[in-house]
Order: sequence, then structure tokens, then C-alpha cells
Amino acid sequence: MLQTLFSIGGFSLGSYGVVVAISLLIGLGVAYHLAPSEKEYRQHLVDLLIYAVIGAIIGARLWQVFFYEWDYYSLHLAEIFMIWHGGMAIQGALVGAFIVGWIYTRKHQLDFWKMADIAAPGIILGQGLGRIACFLNGDAYGSPTNQGFGLVYPSGTPAYEAYGSQPLWPAEVWEGQWDMVVFALIIILSRWRKWPRGIIFLTYIVLYSLGRFALEFLRGDGARYLFNLTSAQWSSVGMIVIALVSAAVLIIPRNGTRN
Repeated sequence: MLQTLFSIGGFSLGSYGVVVAISLLIGLGVAYHLAPSEKEYRQHLVDLLIYAVIGAIIGARLWQVFFYEWDYYSLHLAEIFMIWHGGMAIQGALVGAFIVGWIYTRKHQLDFWKMADIAAPGIILGQGLGRIACFLNGDAYGSPTNQGFGLVYPSGTPAYEAYGSQPLWPAEVWEGQWDMVVFALIIILSRWRKWPRGIIFLTYIVLYSLGRFALEFLRGDGARYLFNLTSAQWSSVGMIVIALVSAAVLIIPRNGTRN
């Protein structure tokens, strides 16, 4: 783990921000590469990314505050907008980016589902690489393995503050690896051009959410609620249901096959 890459004078460069920035650029590059014949969509990718990042930050913070840690923030309202204090939830980031993407495509008279399919591989690849940032920062950590193996985080990390030098499940590492599997699967699926528009994107949502739901059982940084499930697990269930309903009710009947 390496929270700070280097320090010069009073300036410190954090590994988290650097990795996230690299992940965004690689994800954009993948989307750009996968849309070589979609010039009218390709030219919007950079602008859409900028707006989507803003929506993602807002969504991630609000999701963290209201769904993950409302018991704390309800007593510390002034800290809600202090994104450098506390975390941001990736599922909220997806929702925020999704909403911004829908507004953007409507404004520019683009097919939202077509744009979503183009972006999906880059999004999940960026998520997978982004988990490296969590690993370096020592957050999104697992629960104790209670065995002679696991990740041992150094002092100064959120994981160490929670569990000390106990070996923990490598939850964030495995999630990043699962994201890479999902990336490969949707790349394979996208090669078959007869899918209805939106199916690639919704497949990504379902596969990612299934993996997140399973790996949450190993996480050690989230409160548990009804049926002993975490907020992230309930969010995953909701995203799967919405994706399946969208595929069945909105996309398949309306669009038929992909052109």
C-alpha cells in the first residue's frame, strides 16, 4: 500500500487520485477505440466524460452519505460536502453518471442505449483499475480471515485503524479482478452485433452487481441491515432488478435487433 507517491515541500501527490485519473483516461481510450465507425458518438465522448465525472462525484458522495453512513452524517451535516472526509460509493457514482448521460444524450439527440453500449467496456475496465487505488489507499478493505493468510495493512490506513495488523480478505483486489472478467465477457458479447441496443450495458450492470453482492460478504467496512446485508448489497439487488426490467420492458420490445 502506498497512499502518497511523493512529497515536495508542502505538496503531496496521492496515489488514489493518480490511479483514478489514469483509470478514467484508459476507460475513455477503450470507448473511443470501440466506436471507430460511430463518429457522431465518438466526438461526444470527451465532453460526456467530463459531465459524467461531475455527476459521478455528486452521486457517489450522496450515496455514501444517505445509504452508507447516514447515522453519522445526520449528526454532522456540515461534513456532507467535505468529500475529503469520508468516502464515496461507486454505485452512487454509476447512478450519477447514468443520469448525466441520459440528460446529455437527450440534449444532443443521441441514442442513450447506443452510447451506453459504447461506454460500458471502458466503464468496467476503469472500475477494475480504480480498485488499485483503493488497495493503495487501504480502503474498501475486507473483514478478518481469522486464518494465517490475508492482507495486512500498514498503520495510517483506514483498514489498520479498523482491524490493526489482522490479516484481512482481499475484497477490493478480488473485486478488481472480477471487473476484469466482466470486461472480457462484455467485449466478447459486443462482437455479436445482433444484440438489441442497451443489452451490453445492462449485462455489465447485472454482472458487476452480482460480483459486488457476493464479495460484500467478505467486506469489513460496512454496516449491515435487513437480512444482515450491507447497503452495497441492497444497492446491487436494486440495480439488478432495474437492469432486468429495463431489458425486458424497455429495450427488447422497442428496439428489436441492433442495427
